[in-house]
Amino acid sequence: MSVLLSVLVGVLAAYVLIYYSLFKGARCKSNVTLKGKTAIVTGSNTGIGKTTALDLAKRGARVILACRNKQKAEAAVYDIRKESGNPEVLYMHLDLASLTSVRGFAETFLKSEPRLDLLINNAVCVAFSLGLIASGRTEDGFGMVFGVNHLGHFLLTLLLLDRLKQTEHSRVVNVSALLHRLGSVDFNLLNTLKDLVTGQSYWHAFRAYCHSKLCNVLFTRELANRLEGTSVTCYCLHPGVIATEIGRNMGVLQKLFSVPMSKLFFLDPEGGAQTTLYCALQEGLEPLSGRYFSSCALQNVSAHGRDDALAKKLWEVSERLCGL
Repeated sequence: MSVLLSVLVGVLAAYVLIYYSLFKGARCKSNVTLKGKTAIVTGSNTGIGKTTALDLAKRGARVILACRNKQKAEAAVYDIRKESGNPEVLYMHLDLASLTSVRGFAETFLKSEPRLDLLINNAVCVAFSLGLIASGRTEDGFGMVFGVNHLGHFLLTLLLLDRLKQTEHSRVVNVSALLHRLGSVDFNLLNTLKDLVTGQSYWHAFRAYCHSKLCNVLFTRELANRLEGTSVTCYCLHPGVIATEIGRNMGVLQKLFSVPMSKLFFLDPEGGAQTTLYCALQEGLEPLSGRYFSSCALQNVSAHGRDDALAKKLWEVSERLCGL
């Protein structure tokens, strides 16, 4: 019995060591306060977006939750106000799958808010999860993953860019992913199918996600080039593998396997928000504008992600697709 107990204790100790050294991730240690500053966080009604918004609210920021689902967003506003003690948290409707909605959000924000210090493009369309596929098209006919993860955020950022420039030392933070390394951009497909993949299978959905995350990296790189000489800087990041609502659309058998594994080995929303917060708050990052971070540290990107010509072409094509 004592031998078995020793083994169990050893296994538990090994797990704790591995979890906190490899999976728990680094922490943002910035003590910056944000009183008088304004932040937008897209997709902030749940998961790492909500955790990010909560942290910014605790620091005194005026935080705009830019979300599609009104009911969930209003519930998140209530939670964040209560926990942070900050009444300057509010919801504005934003559906990134609709360019009309993006324009409407930007118009509403610019009319009602005199400054913008932080734009955190956090919302993400994953479109695949253990065999489940959420396929479809945006309101404007683009592939859902490409439209939400890249094009909607691209247009949102450009529409708010002048307000960002008017605010000293403002930042844009784009949440990408490690899987950008598997991505590529086929402009022929964009021109003909308004998407970066040709089908709706699980494999196509996975590829679409990888491609869209590369677009985030390329967008950040070109944005930094175009912002040179201004007080606005931008960063992209891999948040880690996050356990957020992983079992929401799964069957019972899938949950029995996946949910315990996610709780054991994946980051919780607080852990997953740390690199976003680091890019938004850490002092002295300005010389690294356009770069990619993970675990609160500078990281390298794929060869495609370093291609300035590809980044510039994606920008130009995205402008055309958005009707700019």
